[in-house]
Amino acid sequence: MVDFLLSIEELEFAAWMRESSSLFAFPGFLWVHTLAMSVIAGSSAIISFALLGVWPKGTPIKPLEKFYPILWSGVAVSAITGVGIFVKDASSYGRNWDFYLKLVFVLIGVWLLVLIRNRIFRNPQVDNGPLPSQAKLLAWGSLLCWFVAIVAGRLIAYLNPLPGGF
Repeated sequence: MVDFLLSIEELEFAAWMRESSSLFAFPGFLWVHTLAMSVIAGSSAIISFALLGVWPKGTPIKPLEKFYPILWSGVAVSAITGVGIFVKDASSYGRNWDFYLKLVFVLIGVWLLVLIRNRIFRNPQVDNGPLPSQAKLLAWGSLLCWFVAIVAGRLIAYLNPLPGGF
């Protein structure tokens, strides 16, 4: 596995990400990745808080489903930039348990977003009565997943093995 990760680091793109002083290399990828994650976490937080009742009474929540194209765009951009960041120091990231913790919570968070859309927003009665009992559980789970993913993502830079071989 280490040989495979090292071979990723030998790619021309990985060397450019690691060694280039261009703002379009690592700094740009990191900035766009952070922006995409904030779009995902922020949009899903709005949806979750609405499901938890932090939403004006009598105001329909169905229009919040319009956040999903923005969410999926954020997920796509985050995945692309995340791969770009990973290849830069694949042998370090690939041995960092915190990196895998982040990935697990991102995947669960995305899965919960799909469940919320399918079980809550696709319900034709969503705005005509109380929300399904599972709505609050899904909302709390989503908030927890994105919180852990963000914290774990930040800790990657500080937990061994550190990117850059420190």
